[in-house]
Amino acid sequence: MNPGVKACITLLPLSLPVCVHASMDDELANIRQQMETLQKQYETRLKELETRLEQAEALARQNQSELSGASTAAPIAAAESPAAAMPVTQDLSNAFNPALSVVLQGSVNSYSQNPDNYALPGFQLGEEGGLAAEGLTLDETEVTASASVDPYFYGQTTISFADQANDGTEVSIEEAFVDPLILPAGLGMRFGKFYSNFGYLNRFHSHAWDFHDAPLAYSAFLNRQYGDTGLRLDWVAPTDTYLLIGGETFAGNSFPAGSSSQVLGDVQSLFAKVGGDVGASNAWQAGLSGLWVNANDRQTDVPGDTSDTFNGDSSLLVGDFVWKWAPNGNATQRNFKFQSEYFYRDESGDMAVENDGNNGLMDYHGKQRGWYMQGVYQFMAHWRAGLRYDRLSADNHLKVTSLGGFADNQSIINASGLDNDGYHPQRWTMMLDWSPSEFSRLRLQYDHDESLINQTDNEWSLQYIMSLGAHGAHEF
Repeated sequence: MNPGVKACITLLPLSLPVCVHASMDDELANIRQQMETLQKQYETRLKELETRLEQAEALARQNQSELSGASTAAPIAAAESPAAAMPVTQDLSNAFNPALSVVLQGSVNSYSQNPDNYALPGFQLGEEGGLAAEGLTLDETEVTASASVDPYFYGQTTISFADQANDGTEVSIEEAFVDPLILPAGLGMRFGKFYSNFGYLNRFHSHAWDFHDAPLAYSAFLNRQYGDTGLRLDWVAPTDTYLLIGGETFAGNSFPAGSSSQVLGDVQSLFAKVGGDVGASNAWQAGLSGLWVNANDRQTDVPGDTSDTFNGDSSLLVGDFVWKWAPNGNATQRNFKFQSEYFYRDESGDMAVENDGNNGLMDYHGKQRGWYMQGVYQFMAHWRAGLRYDRLSADNHLKVTSLGGFADNQSIINASGLDNDGYHPQRWTMMLDWSPSEFSRLRLQYDHDESLINQTDNEWSLQYIMSLGAHGAHEF
């Protein structure tokens, strides 16, 4: 064998570790170089972002100063104000950027009976408790602005536009409230105008309902929804099971109250809610609420050009229950929701009845009940089907104290609409909706409505809901 070849063969096992080691050194050096390059790029990018942030904050401070009317007198006013000397951390980037959203709602409605004659025998209806206008109509279209005012407060306002049957388009402030953000130990507060946390469905805006219309009980007892100017205090217990307890006081300027001269106090509410999870696929919530009302001149219209005015006391109790199912908590493909509420109302006082120039007066005491249950099933992505049943009953005691031009006692009682002759209004509702995205929904709904005595109304509606802009997730 050639001596050179023999030497190479002899040295090969000794040189192999050296070669491998050299290769590993090259790889480590390459990794270190890439890490150094990434670190330099990161530091450069971070400096760029810090510079942009400083510029944005300086611009925000300048705009804030201009909008607040900064002048030579501003430093003097700041020096004279004790609050101005306190350091306050404020998110100036949000000062001119509230979350804005618009929810467009409309529908095409058809009825087999005249919607102008709609009533619930034995119950008074507010101006929004009736049916939507026939044909193409604008439902509640909402414009909402919300933001954290500073580290201490959150604010939100919602303005709605809605077609009222035969009354044109109504513009109203649905909600305009403030939530303090710094209360300790699970305490919460809200003040301003807002929907009460009474019951389950009441606090949700109409675009979040699972059906086009409100349950009969909500129409009969709350004029679809109860919202008013007031104050709320609540507390979330530090327990594994969800427990919320709270109370509210309102001025009393909305149905079922009427017109109040007080700042607060004509309406009081108490509520308690408890809930939790059952495994990974199920969740539930139950609640009990009470609404106590001092009604002053609560006016309602009755078909036949009659108007009722109630003065007295009204107490309304409701129990609610909700169960939600989604396989392993994933609701994107399939999910089911069961929802039910039971109402009991006891009210008594004076009822004035006006019709065709006649003004009668009755002593009125009514015990009324209402309930509904509904199920909504998403059977595939984007598609849901729902079924709902409503029922009402009233036991009203009416005693005429003044004829006021009416021919006899029965004439006043008939005109008032409070005599239901033992009839129980009821309704079956079916719906099918398609949501191509989280921002849009089309809904077809049919109501087999037996609200009026000896009359059945077949009601069809095709509804659209379109959301523009920022919109947070809804509550449970």
